[in-house]
Amino acid sequence: MDAQHRLDELRRCRRCPLWARATQAVGGEGDERARLMLVGEQPGQEEDLAGKPFVGPAGRLLDHALSEAGIARERVYLTNAVKHFKWEPRGTRRMHKTPAQREIEACEIWLQQELARIRPRIVVALGATAGRALLGGPVTISMLRGRAIERDEYAVLVTYHPSAVLRVPEKSRQQELFAALVEDLRLAADLASVKN
Repeated sequence: MDAQHRLDELRRCRRCPLWARATQAVGGEGDERARLMLVGEQPGQEEDLAGKPFVGPAGRLLDHALSEAGIARERVYLTNAVKHFKWEPRGTRRMHKTPAQREIEACEIWLQQELARIRPRIVVALGATAGRALLGGPVTISMLRGRAIERDEYAVLVTYHPSAVLRVPEKSRQQELFAALVEDLRLAADLASVKN
């Protein structure tokens, strides 16, 4: 099945109600033979409008973290656990809302198809929602980060989502979380053998 056919199928998805309020479904993109896959929570405002993953503020911070870790974005595959933007109105803005478990489960079929097609060695769960989708239960980042959790076909590394780094008000804590994200991406790259 080619990329356009997969995207057309995803756009027809009605497995949960999120499709009705989103602009479009956002599938993954990147190296189809990547040994390293990064999975976020869901598309944000800019991703929803562009139809591409990690193009907004969190994506720009992720690009910076990948660069600091010595990883070319072109060598990884980027996707999200949930394929539609879940939001609530706040004035004239659409504000992010965390997906519910049933919405994560509804999108599981799409994530599993991506995992089967790409066949990565290492999958980085960016945030607790992605960790839950990949590991099948509640995730505490501080308890799991820094170690590879072996699955049948790949290993999962859990780390902070770039948007979590952006939301931290204290500059020193923000720098601390960014450094942790870079450290975890370096570990993932080493395990997947994808350094530049």
